[in-house]
Amino acid sequence: MVQTLTVLGLESSCDDTAAAVVRQAQGRRAEILSSIVHGQTELHSAYGGVVPEIAARAHAEKLDICVQQALDTAGLALHNLDAVAVTAGPGLIGGVISGVMCAKGICAATGLPLIGVNHLAGHALTPRLTDGVAFPYLMLLVSGGHCQYLIAHGPEQFSRLGGTIDDAPGEAFDKTARLLGLLQPGGPSVEAEARNGDPSRFRFPRPLLDRPGCDLSFSGLKTALMRMRDQIVEEKGGLTRQDRADLCAGFQQAVVDTLAEKTRRALAVYLESKPAEPVVSVAGGVAANSAIRSALETICDEAGTKFTAPPHELCTDNAAMIAYAGLERFRQGAHDGLDLTARPRWPLDQTSPAMLGGGRKGAKA
Repeated sequence: MVQTLTVLGLESSCDDTAAAVVRQAQGRRAEILSSIVHGQTELHSAYGGVVPEIAARAHAEKLDICVQQALDTAGLALHNLDAVAVTAGPGLIGGVISGVMCAKGICAATGLPLIGVNHLAGHALTPRLTDGVAFPYLMLLVSGGHCQYLIAHGPEQFSRLGGTIDDAPGEAFDKTARLLGLLQPGGPSVEAEARNGDPSRFRFPRPLLDRPGCDLSFSGLKTALMRMRDQIVEEKGGLTRQDRADLCAGFQQAVVDTLAEKTRRALAVYLESKPAEPVVSVAGGVAANSAIRSALETICDEAGTKFTAPPHELCTDNAAMIAYAGLERFRQGAHDGLDLTARPRWPLDQTSPAMLGGGRKGAKA
C-alpha cells in the first residue's frame, strides 16, 4: 500500500513568516497544497536591514494567521495532517523560537508528531521537491546569510566542499544597494540596475580565485565598490544614473564570475564520485538572479550535467521547503519531542570545521 504523508511546515528564521502544506505519496512527486508567506519589508525599510526584535514580534503575531491560511487554502484541517515541521535553526534566534513554540503548541494540542528542520536543509532539498532529483547531487546554496557548496547524499547527509568565509552574496548585494541608494532587498534592485549598465567599465576583484578550493569571500568586493563610488563622487561631484548602473553591472559580473569558477571546481570534485545521474542545483534567495542562473547553466551544459533551479517563489524563504524537508525526515522514521530547541547555528555538514563569520541575515554554518 502506498503511504501518503501530509505535512504542515512553518518558517520564521529571518524576516518572512510562512506556513505551507505539502503532500507526497511514497515513490511519487511531492505536491504543494498551499504556501503562504507574509514578508516584513515595510517593517524594516527605515532601518536599512532586518531588526531581529521587530522580526521576532512580527512572527509571533503572524504565525497563527499563516497556519490558518495555509490550511484553508489546502482545504484541510489539523486532523488531516500527519506531522508538523518547523525551522529549528539556523537563523535569528527570536524568530526561530517563535516558530518552534507555535509548532510545539499545535503538536501538544493535537498529538501530531513534531519535526525540527534545518533551514539550510530546506533549501538544499528543494530540488527534490520541485524536480524529484535523486541523490547524490551538487548543491550551491546561495542566499542572504549563507553560501556553500554541498553534495547532498540524503535528507540529513551533506558534505560541504566550500563556503563563504565572510559575507554571503545576498548580504553583499544588500550592502551594495544601500551604498548606491537603491531599495531593499538589494538583490532585485541591483540586478534591475545592472541590466542597463556596462559590466566592463569598472573592474572589481574576483576574491579567492587565486587560491585552490571552493571557499568564497565577498566582503572585499563590497568594499571595492564603496571606494569606486567615493572616487566617482569626488571626481564628478555625484553619481549619474549611468554611473550607478555601471557600478551595479560590474559588481554583479564579479559575483557571477566568482561563483562560476568556484562551481567548476566543485563540479569537478562531485564528478569524481561518478554519480549515476549527475545534477547541479542552486537554491536560496540569490538563486533568483538570472545572470547567476545563466552562468551556472552554461557550466553544466559544457560538462554535460543536468542543471536545476527552483521557481523564484521557492528561492526565497518559504515554508513549503520546510514541510518537504520534514516529510523526508518523517518518512525515515525521525521526529522530535516537545523539548526541541531553537538553534542560532546548525551546520548541515557536522564533520567539517565551522565556516568563519556570521551574516546579517543568519549565522554561517
